[in-house]
Amino acid sequence: MKQRILAVCDLEEAYAFQMAEFITEKVSIPYVLHLFTGVEELESFLEKNEIYVLLIGENAVRQLKEKPAVPNIFVLWEGGGKTERDYCYIDKYQSPSEIIREIAERLTELEGWEKNRPERKTEQRWKIKVVGIYSPVRRCLQTSFALTMGQLLAREHKTLYLNFECCSGFERMLQQEFSTDMLDVLYYFKCARETLGVRLPSIVQNINGLDFIPPGRSGFDMRSITGEQWMELLGTIESIGDYEYLILDLTDGMNGLFELLAHCHRIYTITRDDGFAMAKMSQYEQILRMNERDDIAEKTVKCRFPLFEKLPSDLNLMTHGELARYVKAIIQEDLYEEQAG
Repeated sequence: MKQRILAVCDLEEAYAFQMAEFITEKVSIPYVLHLFTGVEELESFLEKNEIYVLLIGENAVRQLKEKPAVPNIFVLWEGGGKTERDYCYIDKYQSPSEIIREIAERLTELEGWEKNRPERKTEQRWKIKVVGIYSPVRRCLQTSFALTMGQLLAREHKTLYLNFECCSGFERMLQQEFSTDMLDVLYYFKCARETLGVRLPSIVQNINGLDFIPPGRSGFDMRSITGEQWMELLGTIESIGDYEYLILDLTDGMNGLFELLAHCHRIYTITRDDGFAMAKMSQYEQILRMNERDDIAEKTVKCRFPLFEKLPSDLNLMTHGELARYVKAIIQEDLYEEQAG
């Protein structure tokens, strides 16, 4: 018997991919899933294939040349006019589980999907205190904030800083070339894990008391590392080192961002009050809701910086100046208080 097709089509690529990922990972469906981010590719597919269930964005419905020959059409409604009687309109901006639940009410094949969906793995807990620094807003002093916090913590605690940017600029900023970096750590982790404990101390560098592993010179190569591999690597680093704090300077585009954020004790997200920054923050928070990552939102502290008149140009001097005073207050009033509580 030919398996039926469920198709997802939305012109917002990020939303379409997130919805398809949720269905693939969380819903045991008796269909083959196809994903489309353009109406033309959907219509071309329909010329030769039959779709049984179509979940389509309102933005895509407006571009359809004609009504698709699909028995079950669910429109991700954004507040526009409900023009087709045969379509079932579902509020787009709710959790994916609610969207699937509404679809399941009309499709008997999906009855009881929640009972059968795989459970999220129990989170691995580290003894080391992990602090995540991440913001969807660019040029917001994220790395300056992370290095300042790391250097201040390193005065009293052994602390390791990791930067996940593709182009960190560390060698130029420090006027120093590194013979080994994070890519070497990843190589030993994959190919000679038993030697990592011996090799890691020679790779780790120090800046004003803060240990750090130099970011990969070709950071794009790190994009192939999965979230599970990052988690396993950091767990290994914890087991072979004696660090009390781990500072993760995280970035868009990396695999496993949510997995790493979920394992942080505290997350600091820097934002601004301009229109673009607020729009990006709104979309990021929407993605968290869509992926049911309330655990990340609950551990997040939003930081809106005052206007700093002068910032250190030397990465060895991040513990001096206005930013340092601001970060020191956060450590005392939030980070330490949160751990004590």
